[in-house]
Amino acid sequence: MITAVLNIFVSIYQRLAVWGEALFALVSLLIGGIRALFAGGVGSFFLKPATQRQVFALLRGVWPNISLSRVVMKCYDNTGTALVTRRADVVDVLNRNADFEVVYGPRMRELTEGDNFFLGMQPGWDYTRDTSAMRLAARMTDVAEIVQPRAAELATKIVADSGGSIDIVPTLTLEVPWDMTDTYFGCGGERQSMQDWTTTLFWYLFQDLGADAEKGAVALQQAAELRTYLDAHIADRKANPTAAPDILNRCLALQSSDTPGMSDLGIRNNLLGLLIGAIPTISKASCLVLDELLNRPDALASAHRAALNDDDARLAQHCWEALRFNPFNPVIYRRATQDTEVATSTLRRVKIRKGQIVFAANFSACFDRFEIPEPTSFRTDRPWETYMIWGYGMHNCFGDQINQAVIPAILKPLLKQKNLRRTSGEAGQISTGDLGFPAHFHLEFDT
Repeated sequence: MITAVLNIFVSIYQRLAVWGEALFALVSLLIGGIRALFAGGVGSFFLKPATQRQVFALLRGVWPNISLSRVVMKCYDNTGTALVTRRADVVDVLNRNADFEVVYGPRMRELTEGDNFFLGMQPGWDYTRDTSAMRLAARMTDVAEIVQPRAAELATKIVADSGGSIDIVPTLTLEVPWDMTDTYFGCGGERQSMQDWTTTLFWYLFQDLGADAEKGAVALQQAAELRTYLDAHIADRKANPTAAPDILNRCLALQSSDTPGMSDLGIRNNLLGLLIGAIPTISKASCLVLDELLNRPDALASAHRAALNDDDARLAQHCWEALRFNPFNPVIYRRATQDTEVATSTLRRVKIRKGQIVFAANFSACFDRFEIPEPTSFRTDRPWETYMIWGYGMHNCFGDQINQAVIPAILKPLLKQKNLRRTSGEAGQISTGDLGFPAHFHLEFDT
């Protein structure tokens, strides 16, 4: 009886807190929006993570699930748009693969000039075949034995050679993951070309919501260049074998044992997908972590202590919590395969029509007060399951284990430094290129 009464009071408190957050968010958005309007920066205002958090807080309290007939996404066929913001509903959408499908297949086929890549597949034989084979080639034990030590060694050298002033994007956050594709994937190619190709193709697959025709044409040209490189590289490796413990060699070994999906074309397409998901994602996430920590002096000091004490687990917790506040992507999208609904038997129930794109707001889910304790506090004791940094469910990022090891390894040598700070002026802010990925981020520290 006492427990039941307590649960009622807790539920009432949570509901009042959610409404209070919504009201505060509304006022903050109105004030901030008016200021941005007079300053001529409304667009940039709504792109800020802090603004998006307020938008999601308002929606969670007032209109958690939205279904519209308007088509927002232009790059993949759809009949309308829906948005879900509560954590339970986000998880529900991302777990219901039969009702909400991934949509990337058509553009995946454009990039490979034929076959799909498993990130764009629904459950089935092709998906199981390709993911199983690539798990044999990219072994989980490699992360601790090969990938993390190499990343840590290279990052330490780069920071040590910087002399206390560093533009981390070209020299560190892009360099380390590219080195991984070269030494561990076995197919890094020419550094600058690979970084350009993978950044453009990632944008084309996942972020070109408006279907930009001009940039899309560039992406298809770069995809052809990447295919040409991989085809030639695979042929050369077969003609001139090495003993390196890299993914390409393991794929060729699987091919020699007649493993399904490991033809030259299958190997090339799987490597193309892995490359696209490696370099730009690790680089951007690393920059966002530092950007958030630099905005939080207490959290930066705590991360500095963890780095100095070689407390890698605690250092990693700072990274994931920083990405909760400053995420790589605020939403994950799926398309409804049939008429269905979300949040059945609740007041936030919403009908979803066949063909609608559903934006599952993972950013919002990580701040849902009903399931996340003290959501607005920066805490480094949250379980990993709190976060939705690289997707969720069946289509969680294939390289999530690599990301969890490499990002802290990249940042640790920097966070060890005394008085780590932004370079003064605009140079000390993240500067993005045409596709929205970090291009420059200048930092300084005391030597």
